[in-house]
Amino acid sequence: MTIDKTLKVRAGMIRNRNVLTRGERLAKLQEAERWKDGDPVIGLPKVRVVKVSLKKKKKTKKEEGEEAAAPAKPAAAKASPGKK
Repeated sequence: MTIDKTLKVRAGMIRNRNVLTRGERLAKLQEAERWKDGDPVIGLPKVRVVKVSLKKKKKTKKEEGEEAAAPAKPAAAKASPGKK
């Protein structure tokens, strides 16, 4: 019997989580200097979770042409020294 696609685990949890553990919240609050040692741990203020998304740069036609031409030049250069 096969496993359904939705049940498979792919390299752990890659997505950003919406909820932080208490330790993670304390670390973020300490970085922002909103919590100090000795403050109560219960009733912590909310901490915003920043989602990081990397966008791929769109290639222009000039860059695509240069990339296609670039591998051809080193191959020609390698062939010429061997002909000595």
